[in-house]
Amino acid sequence: MSDSDPEVPANTGYDEWADALGEEGYYVECANGHGSLPPRRVCPECGSTDLSEAPLPTTGEIATFSEVHVAPSGFGVEPPYVTAVVDFGPVRITGIVADAAGDAVAIGDEVRPDVEPNGATGNRLIVFRSD
Repeated sequence: MSDSDPEVPANTGYDEWADALGEEGYYVECANGHGSLPPRRVCPECGSTDLSEAPLPTTGEIATFSEVHVAPSGFGVEPPYVTAVVDFGPVRITGIVADAAGDAVAIGDEVRPDVEPNGATGNRLIVFRSD
């Protein structure tokens, strides 16, 4: 199976993961305890093909962030907005911090993952929300 295979949708695996993220997220873990995000068939750390789903922690901590003032063409989110890399223990996820300006976000802030539709593209958008 390859990305050019016309019978396999490009988002196979990702769509299911994104559907689950807003409710009961998960990551994949190999027998050696390395975590990664689906879709995966092989552990990127050790090459193990023995992967299973593990529950994603319900909250994570912002590891780094950036306030975007010029959005890519057709992205659909009006700047300024904050993108962040959030540490969920065994994995890190990149997304947009919902309803927050750069001066309201700090490294170490606790957030929870969610998914919402991108109004411009119809694709799923990973967002982080603080409680």
